[in-house]
Amino acid sequence: MRLLSAGLVIFSVLAGCGGGSSSGGGAIDPGPAPGPDDPPITVGDWYKPPLFVTWQWQLSEEVNTSYDVDLYDIDLFDSPEALVEQLQDNGIKVICYFSAGSYEEWRDDADSFADSDLGNKLDGWAGERWLDIRSANVRTIMESRLDLAVLKGCDGVEPDNMDGYTNKPGFKLTPQDQISYNRFIANAAHTRGLSVGLKNDLDQIEELVDYYDFAVNEQCFQYNECEALSPFTDNGKPVMNAEYKNKYVTDAVERDALCVESINMLFSTLILPLNLDDEFRYSCL
Repeated sequence: MRLLSAGLVIFSVLAGCGGGSSSGGGAIDPGPAPGPDDPPITVGDWYKPPLFVTWQWQLSEEVNTSYDVDLYDIDLFDSPEALVEQLQDNGIKVICYFSAGSYEEWRDDADSFADSDLGNKLDGWAGERWLDIRSANVRTIMESRLDLAVLKGCDGVEPDNMDGYTNKPGFKLTPQDQISYNRFIANAAHTRGLSVGLKNDLDQIEELVDYYDFAVNEQCFQYNECEALSPFTDNGKPVMNAEYKNKYVTDAVERDALCVESINMLFSTLILPLNLDDEFRYSCL
């Protein structure tokens, strides 16, 4: 799941999306794996969400498919192909979530990781450990996860925990290690015709914005970090932001003020429960 740290923590009819996946099923032959320092792959017909894209983010419990939005962000492993197809048949794009920076003991491919790939536990998230993103084995597993996204027909992916170097992962990860890994993930997604979003990692946006199609952020308004995301909107790429603070749920004045600021910054902001279980949902668009 997601790590929410105080330093780096996550609609409009103007945006339209067609239905159907650009990825489709069938045999996967992405060609040679891109190198971690290769230039960004920017030419292709994968889904590129516009500014003010409307969205729903639900990663636990049965997915509520009733929202009239442009895209859904749902769990890669837990979401059956039938759900992806149902959403796409309704003209909704599907972004598939997986953790690219942490080991989750309950995932189907958990046995694929070597002991040496696993670092410290993620604070607050039982059963998760940081990954050594320098590991060739970790990168191979992530390519397999991207292949799974293609097979399930996802339009894009949301790789999570992309800022391990800022935490205490149990490895001596450098900022350049993280940049190389995050560029590798983005290019590997684009090679497969998948849209890809940068999750948090605010300090490296300048080095990564050209590689990613959108940003997914948690709580930038709460922590006064939103300005760091402006390179995305400056390049016509949406920022999909989620806020969890209780005052935005219980106080309509606070919520309205948040939404005015969000719209002025060209963001697509939701107020959601921390568990992302659809207990409630407020959209600024």
